Amino acid sequence: MELSDRALSIPPSITLAISAKVKEMKAQGKEIIAFGAGEPDFDTPDKISQVAIESLLAGNTHYMPSSGTPEAREAIANKLRAENNIDCTEKNISINSGAKMSINLALMSILDPGKNQEVVVPTPAWVSYKPMIELAGGTMVEVPTTVDSSFKCTPEEIEGAITPNTKAIMLNTPSNPCGTMYTPEELRAIAKMLERHPEIYILSDEIYERLIYSDIEHLSLGSIPEIAHQVITINGLSKAYAMTGWRIGYACAPENVAKAMNTLQSQINTSITSFCYATIPVALGMKEEVEEMRQVFAARASLMFELIQTWPNTQCAEPTGAFYAFPKISHYFGKTSPAGTEITDAVNFTKALLEETGVAVVPGNDFGGCGPEHIRLSFACSEDQIEEGVNKVGAWLGQF
Repeated sequence: MELSDRALSIPPSITLAISAKVKEMKAQGKEIIAFGAGEPDFDTPDKISQVAIESLLAGNTHYMPSSGTPEAREAIANKLRAENNIDCTEKNISINSGAKMSINLALMSILDPGKNQEVVVPTPAWVSYKPMIELAGGTMVEVPTTVDSSFKCTPEEIEGAITPNTKAIMLNTPSNPCGTMYTPEELRAIAKMLERHPEIYILSDEIYERLIYSDIEHLSLGSIPEIAHQVITINGLSKAYAMTGWRIGYACAPENVAKAMNTLQSQINTSITSFCYATIPVALGMKEEVEEMRQVFAARASLMFELIQTWPNTQCAEPTGAFYAFPKISHYFGKTSPAGTEITDAVNFTKALLEETGVAVVPGNDFGGCGPEHIRLSFACSEDQIEEGVNKVGAWLGQF
């Protein structure tokens, strides 16, 4: 019996492969410092957990509307109007099982298999974008960036990738894996260019909007009136609220797109878990707890960047958002590691690093663009781990 072409076309996640190797080594009693996690190391705030328990005990364990409860949708719309300046109502909202599902449903709502439709994506970009675009029937067109530009591209570079087949542009700021973000002025310039392409959707992935560590302000593309009708804003509760396992994401989209997303969801997984809806208004109303976590991440970002700058023959953009650093390590390709491993690429580099130092990072290969010349480190871990692990890497590189 054969598998479908769809199943065979999607590569396994190299991130998960590294995680599996880390678990294997830990099971063998080895001490590992892991910089691979793409999730906060904090527990979900008690207020959020408590309201879920109360909702569960109150009997909210039955089917819910695929579009979500009116209270949850209105809470999201209120948040977007007040904090993001996006003109929307609950009719523009789709609540989904994580922001990843929101992106999947949005792409399925706007792309048609067999029509050679393209989605333009600046790279390096999150590893799931390409498979999600392809599963929806589209083709991802990369706009490569480099560490010298802090992994940002210009409006002219994006426009140069637009063809008659372009259906959408996807932008993630702050960025996974790069840890950098566009300024409001840069986003407005991109928006001005997109005014010339009113038929193209813009998927704005803003899942890291509250994890910013500089004086750069977050700007939602959906708040710019001239292109607002084109924008699908993606967000969720996973990152800022330490709720990765809760799987609560949402999209704010033109009403017909939001309705299509909810219809698709009704045939895929119906809705998110029933008693989780009650957590959405509570989480979105929390400010102090989110700010406390952000300040911890800001200190870690500063520490990790400071230590990475001591590495020989590497280059790293300063992390200004999300919780990642993305240093360039291609200088070591073609060289031999301290233990005698020939370094041929970033995958080989990370394997040698793990085996020889006990430090786990993610190779940049699956992120596209210049990613294969880089590694990703997450600072969603303690400052002690950051100091010990990043210094270990530096010492290891010094022995080449």
